[in-house]
Amino acid sequence: MAANNTSDPDTERRRPGRKRDHDRDEAILEVALDVLAEVGYAGMTMNAVAARARAGKATFYRRWPSKSELVLEAVAQLQRRQGSLVPADTGSLRGDLLALFRPTLPSDAERQFAVMAGLASILSQDLGLADAANNAIVEPWTEANRVLLRRAIGRGEIDPAADVDTLAAILPSMAAYRAMIQRKPFDREFLAAVIDGVLLPAVRR
Repeated sequence: MAANNTSDPDTERRRPGRKRDHDRDEAILEVALDVLAEVGYAGMTMNAVAARARAGKATFYRRWPSKSELVLEAVAQLQRRQGSLVPADTGSLRGDLLALFRPTLPSDAERQFAVMAGLASILSQDLGLADAANNAIVEPWTEANRVLLRRAIGRGEIDPAADVDTLAAILPSMAAYRAMIQRKPFDREFLAAVIDGVLLPAVRR
């Protein structure tokens, strides 16, 4: 019996083409974050991101059919890149909190809160974006503060009855307010002022 050499159309359609370049995807998502930080969600356009990233429009729109999908994945990439923010033990809560602001992080921190500011107009309308932004930008800093507060309790520096969850949210919340409402940079001077004027007085015995 002769072999059947007729190609199956469905098999042909499923045959994989060139593998997607994940590094290229990451670069495009970084551009999306830059545009979002600069002009906000409302002013951001898919065409602007594609043009700045020099991405082919056909491939770009197949990969991200809508602006919300592009932004959700871009914000999720921020979360993946965070890693651990917890610094080495400096011996004091104040030192540990200031150590969160590492020499390599100021521009990253400002960019993250600029992204949050760029999302501000849409956060109340899109819970998916709001959750993604919180998980990627605010929650990692809140969790790092929880660890540092528990460390301070462990060394007997602050009251063991301190409300760690509420206290851990103070710095990230103030930083988000500063970026989103006041439109001012999150810098070391601001961080020190909140630590010395708000957080440390709140945890003293």
